[in-house]
Amino acid sequence: MIGFLKLIGVLNAAVWFGAAVFFVFGASPAVSSSEMRVLLGAKSYPYFSGAISQVIVVRYFQLQFVCGSIALLHLVVEWLYLGRIPHKFWRGLLLGLVAANLLSGLWLQPRLRTLHRDHYAANLPLVRRAQAARAFNNWQSVGDMINFLTVGGLAFYLWRVANPPDPTRFVSATKFRG
Repeated sequence: MIGFLKLIGVLNAAVWFGAAVFFVFGASPAVSSSEMRVLLGAKSYPYFSGAISQVIVVRYFQLQFVCGSIALLHLVVEWLYLGRIPHKFWRGLLLGLVAANLLSGLWLQPRLRTLHRDHYAANLPLVRRAQAARAFNNWQSVGDMINFLTVGGLAFYLWRVANPPDPTRFVSATKFRG
């Protein structure tokens, strides 16, 4: 059971980390690349590249939610089955990663979707469209920073799951209850 539990934890952390790396360094830059500009055409590119990005982001955060839930469940099962309370740093890191994903996926991305729609809405005044564009760029920068920090945190989390702490050297007195 211990080997199976470790396998589940490592696989989940690897998928979670791999998805974040692919999104941050592969999918997201590809949507805003010059190749995408050529494919969509200069006139259609600004709107449709953002719309394509929104579709990809929804799937990305769905995967992030699943992996975060599995990681939290793995933490609880490890604690209950092995009787090992995780160190505060690792527990805080995992909770911070899950919180960042929830914040980005449930609050920031819907806000970006609305700002993107307002930026390209033909029925809005030009001033409001310009404000939406500035706000979109600012919030997009915040989202990118969160994504970069998440990749770094997931690298540490993957390392922790793949290299669990050594068991204590001495047996505690509670193991000898009669």
